[in-house]
Amino acid sequence: QVQLVESGGGLVQAGGSLRLSCAASGRTFSASNMAWFRQAPGKEREFVAGITLRSNTYYPDSVKGRFTISRDNAKNTVYLQMNSLKPEDTAVYYCASQRPYYSGAYSLEGEYDYWGQGTQVTVSS
Repeated sequence: QVQLVESGGGLVQAGGSLRLSCAASGRTFSASNMAWFRQAPGKEREFVAGITLRSNTYYPDSVKGRFTISRDNAKNTVYLQMNSLKPEDTAVYYCASQRPYYSGAYSLEGEYDYWGQGTQVTVSS
């Protein structure tokens, strides 16, 4: 069983930056594709960034060029650096992990087996 714990959320002004962290338990982190999703009030959860076990990265157009996902396998941690934040980035951000050695579609939440509890990001205008 994998446990994921997010941290780093908070309140920031538009144009500011935040870095989210997600610490994973267990010994299989380096073998798992990881991702960040977010869910704003009244909206469906959406894909924000993904990183494969080989550190290939994927982003939707809405955050490309502003957000960067990275991983540190020695620390069992995945990060999301968010720059040039906009009010529409306000949401609860979730870390997610696919099961080890599984390569599912990186942008579909149904392909992820483990989820964190989420961390709130609020961007004020």
